[in-house]
Amino acid sequence: MKRLAYLAIVLVTGCSGDMDDLQTFVNESGKDMQGKIDPLPQVKAYDPFVYDAFDLPDPFKPRKLATGGGSGTQPDLTRPREPLESFSLESLKMVGTMARGGVVQAVIRAPDNSIYHVKKGNYLGQNFGLITQISDSEVSLREIIQDAAGDWTERVSTLVLQE
Repeated sequence: MKRLAYLAIVLVTGCSGDMDDLQTFVNESGKDMQGKIDPLPQVKAYDPFVYDAFDLPDPFKPRKLATGGGSGTQPDLTRPREPLESFSLESLKMVGTMARGGVVQAVIRAPDNSIYHVKKGNYLGQNFGLITQISDSEVSLREIIQDAAGDWTERVSTLVLQE
């Protein structure tokens, strides 16, 4: 045990030698260095804005746009709704066509994986979409939608055959 203590003392005293050269190096290496701090950016003076557009409409108040008269087209809200009108048009998929009694019908898959057969004159989609034409590759329909002014307008949409 005493030998271990003597060995530790010899090692510590052996490492505590002359460190003047290290001190000299540290003093000389930092002698030429100077710190540089960039100046603070100039603060721009506040220029107040005067709002003088009191005759313009307030953008934060709801308002009705001026109506263009509309085309007079309105959906028939009294007719019974068909099953495919409860689904959005984007969620319906055309998966094929078939002819029954000389009438071409489209086969439509709903999001709940139910299969429906529709023909010209049926409705589908949530925008009162009336089927106007059925081909081998698509179903064309006329939708009646309400614009921002509250007028009803027509648009033509298609449902394309899915591979």
